[in-house]
Amino acid sequence: MSLDITPSIPIGRQIVQSYGDHRFTISNEVFEMPVLVFPDETIPWSVTSIDDLSIASLSRVIEADPPVEIFLIGCGKGMALIPPVLRDELKAAGIVIEPMDTGAACRTFNVLTTEDRRVAAALIPVE
Repeated sequence: MSLDITPSIPIGRQIVQSYGDHRFTISNEVFEMPVLVFPDETIPWSVTSIDDLSIASLSRVIEADPPVEIFLIGCGKGMALIPPVLRDELKAAGIVIEPMDTGAACRTFNVLTTEDRRVAAALIPVE
């Protein structure tokens, strides 16, 4: 006997299909740049390094409707610490921030979005 464990993906959900070689394939669209991924849309993002993070660069996440509860940051090849001032600003907006390497952020986003969670991911490309 075999069991189908393929997750059910709601229509219109963004799913990260692949990452690497400085690009992402998300819901059949290729992005050769950093991106912000929400359950219903993916947009180019101007941040190319964790050092470039600022409240302004995260305004789409903070102002999202419906509000984001869990915010994943794909930091590149490895996890990086987020400056406390940014962490505090996001916490004040009711957003939990989880930095991790980009691969882990892609996989975690897919799981959380299929669970219908209010999640967003900021993804920096890797080689």
